[in-house]
Amino acid sequence: MTNLAPTIKLSNGREMPIFGLGTWKSFESDAYHSTRNALDAGYRHIDTAFVYENEAEVGQAIGEKIKEGVVSRDDVFVTTKLGGIHHDPALVERACRLSLSNLGLDYIDLYLMHMPVGQKFHNDSNKFHNDSNVHGTLELTDVDYLDTWREMEKLVDLGLVRSIGLSNFNAAQTERVLANCRIRPVVNQVECHPGFQQKQLREHAKKHGLVICAYCPLARPQPARQWPPFLYDDLAQQLAKKYGRTSAQICLRYLIQLGVVPLPKSSNKSRIEENFRVFDFELSPEDVRSLEQYHTGQRTVPFSGMAGHKYYPFNDEF
Repeated sequence: MTNLAPTIKLSNGREMPIFGLGTWKSFESDAYHSTRNALDAGYRHIDTAFVYENEAEVGQAIGEKIKEGVVSRDDVFVTTKLGGIHHDPALVERACRLSLSNLGLDYIDLYLMHMPVGQKFHNDSNKFHNDSNVHGTLELTDVDYLDTWREMEKLVDLGLVRSIGLSNFNAAQTERVLANCRIRPVVNQVECHPGFQQKQLREHAKKHGLVICAYCPLARPQPARQWPPFLYDDLAQQLAKKYGRTSAQICLRYLIQLGVVPLPKSSNKSRIEENFRVFDFELSPEDVRSLEQYHTGQRTVPFSGMAGHKYYPFNDEF
């Protein structure tokens, strides 16, 4: 029997696996094969987004594994995200229905607002997936993310999504949503890894009942540069040797012990399987403390093209 990740109870009572597959920059066949391989390996949490342009491939893989009897729909926790170009309240439901169509699903387990900053929607072709602003020059709008959030709440009412949450929100923005919402966000998905540990934001999220999910949990490794240090330096190698694991497994286990849900991305079948083998060992309190030294406060993904916007989240300390 395939070993599965434990789950965590969200503030709305629903369960979410504490480990998932990230799919950013997994294009077309990569996203399809990665999702199939992940489900075979025991993953039951798959993370995608409209702007990743791979929802259809992810959904195809999930659909095939359901038909093969590997999983049922209720076994798989699927997260996708509302793109910045769909912040206009009039576009939110339509965007969600497009993601559902892409994925081939009747409901989305977790629907996140990808950024607090909205972008201009170009409707030249009347087809969202041909919008030239998905990855092009950022044309930002002043749509209030609270107005967007209120439309996302309606998606829960309609049964299109089961939970809603945030991504790349700072603490003040999160509190503003909490103070004005009808349905509370259950998650904030942010960059988090040993080099950028988000201690204050993690504490804030815990206080307010949100789970932190981590994209780039390994900070986009660059083997040729031996970067980041927490995967390649002497301490990383010592810890890997001590536990009989890879340095990546040490880092992923570290995040889990911090209460963070890591979402590592890989297109390599053996790496996908390796990343998942982190539930049968535990780092000592001393080793957890030793990993704190890697924090630099430096982001891998600063979204610098949005830095001048009033809702840019990363001007605040956390």
